[in-house]
Amino acid sequence: MRRISLPVRLTLPFRILEEALDLLFPPRCAGCGRPGAFWCAACAAAVIPIMPPVCPGCGIPWPEGDRCPTCRADPPRLAGIRSACLYRGPLRRAVHRLKFHGRYAVARALAPLMADGWTRFALEADLLIPVPAHRGRERQRGYNQAALLAEALAEHLSLPVHPEALRRVRATPSQVGLDHLARRANVQGVFQADPRWIAGRRVAVIDDVCTSGATLEACAAALYQAGAVTVWGFTLARVILRRSLSIPLGGAYGADRAGTEH
Repeated sequence: MRRISLPVRLTLPFRILEEALDLLFPPRCAGCGRPGAFWCAACAAAVIPIMPPVCPGCGIPWPEGDRCPTCRADPPRLAGIRSACLYRGPLRRAVHRLKFHGRYAVARALAPLMADGWTRFALEADLLIPVPAHRGRERQRGYNQAALLAEALAEHLSLPVHPEALRRVRATPSQVGLDHLARRANVQGVFQADPRWIAGRRVAVIDDVCTSGATLEACAAALYQAGAVTVWGFTLARVILRRSLSIPLGGAYGADRAGTEH
């Protein structure tokens, strides 16, 4: 039987409360607000999946089949980062709703996008670990959106989820507006992993959005120190920064502005 350690938001009383709220207030699409479902067909059709080929390191769309210039100059410690979709349009709005409203039903509605991406990139792991929020922030919000996604994704992959295996030992300022080096410095030494869950195992770190990969890299450093064999970063959505592209990709893969935390 698959063993899942449930975050606060997913304990039985909270699930009962969410189900009761759904009866009183019919669901609305997280992407457009239309009533009827937490993720409507129109918004699903507007999602742009990230398709191979990608950079083997950071996972940005990369047609050359080799590592991008950024990863050649500064190879990531992670086995690699992969993301299911671009952080655009209705998916961006849905992620925002998940981050600031924390409905597990929204995570569950978005999880098939992640499951498709997992299969598309042929990822393998022994367990999933969500990027931890600081306890103060999680207590204030009542949930961790990365944990909501990890739990929902695990239902598709039949993998265990262990939020307790990785913790954030100090709070950090927001990553918004920081460049890559500042983001990396901001999260250096922030995470601590428990070898009891990690040693000798293949780990996938789960988050909602990847911008620079600095947070995932900091998680990987702690997990490798605890004895992980490999560490992948896997997110629902990906921001494509102009600094990541030395060639024009154009079309759906055109670059975004920086503005998210990860």
